[in-house]
Amino acid sequence: MAFYKAMQAKQNGKWYPQAVQVDKPFTTDELADRLAKISTVSRADVYAVLKELPGVMADMMAQGRSVRMEGLGTFRYTINAEKRGVDTADEVSDAQIAAVRVRYVPETRHPNKTGAATRDLVDADLRWVRYDGTPVEDDDEDTSGGEDDGESPEPIV
Repeated sequence: MAFYKAMQAKQNGKWYPQAVQVDKPFTTDELADRLAKISTVSRADVYAVLKELPGVMADMMAQGRSVRMEGLGTFRYTINAEKRGVDTADEVSDAQIAAVRVRYVPETRHPNKTGAATRDLVDADLRWVRYDGTPVEDDDEDTSGGEDDGESPEPIV
């Protein structure tokens, strides 16, 4: 389940739902534990690969190519240039590069129930619950994507 809160837009004063994170981020250790649990690979092996992944991806993108991870998405470098441009193409140089960012585009699935494309990282059965700021209890439910037990927790209002 994912959480949202009510937010008022500054532009028009209207209220909209906004996604919120309710606790600290999952760690690499927790990710490695979950992957090891659902595979035949040990936690140590998963952890070692996950720790090296950012450096390998950076090296690949530094070669001018994007990195596509099946089921996850594509990563590529983008540039933020200085606000003032130059008058000719010949004057363009790396000195104008103010910052380098990584652009991530999630993988898509075609189609969903409405016929539109959906992102692979979005669970098809994602349920949104309003969050009021109260700490969320960890009910030790299996979040590995297995079968639902049919019981829905009460929404936080």
